[in-house]
Amino acid sequence: MKWISPGALSRLGMLGINARNRNYIARYNPRRAFPLVDNKLKTKLLMETAGLSTPRLLFVVEHQYEVRTLEAKFADLDAFCIKPGKGSGGKGILVVEHRRGDIFVKSSGAEIDIEHIRRHVSNALAGLYSLGGNPDRVLVEELIEFDPVFAGLSHEGVPDIRIVVFRGYPVMAMVRLATHASDGKANLHQGAVGVGLDLATGRAVRALQYTRPIEVHPDTGVRLDNIEIADWRNMLLLAARCYEPTGLGYLGADLVLDRSRGALLLELNARPGLAIQVANGCGLLPRLRAIEARADTRKEEAAERVDFAMSAFAAA
Repeated sequence: MKWISPGALSRLGMLGINARNRNYIARYNPRRAFPLVDNKLKTKLLMETAGLSTPRLLFVVEHQYEVRTLEAKFADLDAFCIKPGKGSGGKGILVVEHRRGDIFVKSSGAEIDIEHIRRHVSNALAGLYSLGGNPDRVLVEELIEFDPVFAGLSHEGVPDIRIVVFRGYPVMAMVRLATHASDGKANLHQGAVGVGLDLATGRAVRALQYTRPIEVHPDTGVRLDNIEIADWRNMLLLAARCYEPTGLGYLGADLVLDRSRGALLLELNARPGLAIQVANGCGLLPRLRAIEARADTRKEEAAERVDFAMSAFAAA
């Protein structure tokens, strides 16, 4: 990979991790708001109260003694997603796409039984996947049926859309596509594909894997430059509306496009990563500075903020 000097990165308007932490996270994200997004159950309940759509919660496991009775809770479930409440980076997420009698089939095609699920839930409750290794809760959610627009564009996992929101304005977006290398997870550091999206249209602008530009999905061979997210403005609006209930000035909103329910909010991140800049081929800093100048002089509703962002940050 070609080395880029700090000066060149600066000219591209790239936001570095120290500047992100100091000038945006520390300045605009009050510490009291972090628990609202570091805990997926709190996030879900908060978003539902605000009238924002999320995947349906089937039940919550809170105590180790409940593990013994899990078989009854899963008896009528054919497809579901298990998530640790305080997990990060996709750790501890278990997706079951269907079942055959007593056998559950994961998105990878691997077969597991109820004993496997019991161990997984018990480990999650004990804090194996949680931030800081603290005891946790486990969420069991309805499985998302991804929209046909993503057919052939993800391997063993549901594509998600990351939108960085600053002071309620969407500023940059990408779609993350699972691969065999990422084990069906949509995490770029594990080998998922990141596709930068034009904020005005939801169309692909460039794609990368492990920071290297690519043109086709590494597992399916489907071209990535044809991606265009349906109902794009409403997706941006859903992300923008996360600002008021959380009070977080700088956040990452992770959304999915469900076949029947449309845009759904998966989770929020108070410390969104910076790879989105590489996926888009441009830096965050000019956009963040434009929002600072605008937000300091006017008060706008979510729809107005989205319309401004779609106009101001359209791909060249």
